Amino acid sequence: MSNRDATDTIIGYFYQFDHSISKLLELNRNEDSITIEGIEDVDIKTIDEDTAIQCKYYAKTEYNHSVIAKPIRLMLNHYKEVKLGLKTSVNYYLYGHYKGGQDKLILPLTKKFLKENFLTFKKDNILHSHHDELGLEDHDLDDFITKLTIDINALSYDIHLENILELLEVQFSCSRFEAEHFYYNNALKVIKEIATKTDVSEREISKKEFLNKIDKKQLLFDEWFVRFKGKKKLLSSLRKEYFTHLNTSPFERFFLIEIDKSNYLRSELKELLFLISRKWSNLSKREPTPFCPYVYIHNISQNALIELKKDLYRENFRFVDGFNFYGASFSPKSLCVTANYENKIKVKIINEIEHFDLILDEISNTKEIYQFYLQKPYFNLDNEGIKHVSIRYENLNDLKEIV
Repeated sequence: MSNRDATDTIIGYFYQFDHSISKLLELNRNEDSITIEGIEDVDIKTIDEDTAIQCKYYAKTEYNHSVIAKPIRLMLNHYKEVKLGLKTSVNYYLYGHYKGGQDKLILPLTKKFLKENFLTFKKDNILHSHHDELGLEDHDLDDFITKLTIDINALSYDIHLENILELLEVQFSCSRFEAEHFYYNNALKVIKEIATKTDVSEREISKKEFLNKIDKKQLLFDEWFVRFKGKKKLLSSLRKEYFTHLNTSPFERFFLIEIDKSNYLRSELKELLFLISRKWSNLSKREPTPFCPYVYIHNISQNALIELKKDLYRENFRFVDGFNFYGASFSPKSLCVTANYENKIKVKIINEIEHFDLILDEISNTKEIYQFYLQKPYFNLDNEGIKHVSIRYENLNDLKEIV
């Protein structure tokens, strides 16, 4: 498959995901639900009716009747099962975006047009009349047409996504960044997970359940969101939103960094500490309230942390860790000492996550916590007065592009 074909395929998947997301957000009642890839791509269940939706995106393809003929025949198959009492009656909705050629479809749909263009076809040089093979009469086709809606002028991918982000902004009273990076990001993950369930009963989700699942203000480095956004652009947008260095305020900033202890280089970790210190410290004589960052490294072994500190000490990189002398107990006051031009403290290292409450209680200044995790957050803070941002990441080099 060429890169262009692969990109088109990915966009097609996103378009179907987005359609499911928008349909959930547009449901009138929290109890209403949809089923992902049930009868069709999306099945909608409300108090008033059930609807089966086939959703396709062909931005580079001209519309031809053959493109939607098979989906219509599959819908007719379901209609026949309804007549036999095997399935529940639904309305059918065919939704698609095409490069052009929409004028070929004449609406409203007639029985004659339906038969000639969608139900009659050749396979292996044999002419098939799908309605006849199903044993359906003309009055059945008339009834089927009343249940079928075809829209081949669906929104483009970009406009569709824009509408979703606007719906999310309204739903959660949030900024565009939050709508995209928190809620849309989470929504993609939820829809993707539901779509992969084998049992169709597990692929149903109500609007209420969906909103609860996506209402999480943590940045997921989800593979689908990375594909949607592009990794470089994603890292850049995170940096712009949270880590712009201009007009840095003298806050007490905590950088919590989880490492894969079996797959990291101490040299890379040191480079990251140097970068964080350089960007988020101000020890100038002219700074009235000098400051430097706190760093906690999650999953690092005690011996590895000691070796890291030895390197920092040898390289004359001044730090404190809350222990005043060999054998001393941890002192939050010692760790929270003000960094300045005279003592040249460039970073404050937190050895154990259990020390956090003591440290936060010791500090009266504005505090901000940035937690970077590999799979799931490892630090929870129940304090709305402290800014706490959780970001999932893949490797240490990614963090160098963010902070």
